[in-house]
Amino acid sequence: MRYCFVLRVRPDLLGEYTERHAAVWPDMLRALRQAGWERYSLFARPDGLIVGYVEAEDLDAATEIAARIPAARMGGSIEIRPVIPPDPAQ
Repeated sequence: MRYCFVLRVRPDLLGEYTERHAAVWPDMLRALRQAGWERYSLFARPDGLIVGYVEAEDLDAATEIAARIPAARMGGSIEIRPVIPPDPAQ
């Protein structure tokens, strides 16, 4: 399944967020793949709005596993909006 999601990063922490995602550690990429995340992309605006794309068999399970990865945590800097599954009719 393909998913689109929206995150909001506090604008004062966008630089840190962008820096962390500029050179993702190989261990982090491996952990996300093991969690079930595939073809993961992020697109950020200067105001902190982030649109993401990911493919996963079971996104809830993959997200739960990914949330336990210490390197993936950004504390209170991220406000996660609901994941929007694709419309199967399209």
